Amino acid sequence: MRRGNLFWGVLLILFGGLLFLQTMGFLQNINVWGLLWPVFLILLGIWILASRHLRRSAPGEHITVPLQDAARAKVRLNHGAGRLKIGAAAESGYLLEGDCNGGVNVQTQRRGDLLDVELSVPTQSVPFLGDAAYSLDWNLNFNSQIPLNMELNTGAQESQVDLSSLKVTEIHLQTGASATELILPANAGFTRLSVETGAASVNVRIPENVAASIRSQSGLASVIVNEARFPRSGSINQSPDYETSANKVEISIQVGVGSVEVR
Repeated sequence: MRRGNLFWGVLLILFGGLLFLQTMGFLQNINVWGLLWPVFLILLGIWILASRHLRRSAPGEHITVPLQDAARAKVRLNHGAGRLKIGAAAESGYLLEGDCNGGVNVQTQRRGDLLDVELSVPTQSVPFLGDAAYSLDWNLNFNSQIPLNMELNTGAQESQVDLSSLKVTEIHLQTGASATELILPANAGFTRLSVETGAASVNVRIPENVAASIRSQSGLASVIVNEARFPRSGSINQSPDYETSANKVEISIQVGVGSVEVR
């Protein structure tokens, strides 16, 4: 039996059992729906830790993507189960370089002054909550001088995404059952960030010199915003100096049953 199927099977049996006991009158004084989310997070954390130890060590691959004299770039990262780390340390003449354990497919296309790059998981390694034979550990560094449009599509993983030294103008983060630490650019001028999560934990850090306007929608989720920095005004949280700030971010958050913190 696949480990991913086992995880979801145990989860459904547990949740169904709790709801059945409540229906039969055994849990009348307990808020079962209030228990489901923390129980899910605990099981998910245990599963991610266990899956990491069960996976075999993956072969490594060093990759480089030449800049090709492009003035800007669009990057799509389609990552699965494992760890993703992003920073700014690519050498001059390269858009990105890094080390990828577990394999990676790289596709590039030059359109005018734009370099379009997509990094994806090899077909034989596509994971779903631990189904892959290898953990996908990618450590990627980007050129800090090139304006970037970045799309991050991630699965059951840990992500440390440090964009503080990069010129990222647009970021779209779509993630599943994961834990993501995201540091936004400090000197990119204007940056637009959209976050779409399922059962995920996302921690967004905004550098001190950057103003922000934050709009959020949540279902069975927790969205926490530092209101000392970003006071609530109507349906948004916004820095008092947002309109006049030289560096600012516009953030849109859509959360299913996860949690997002902005500070």
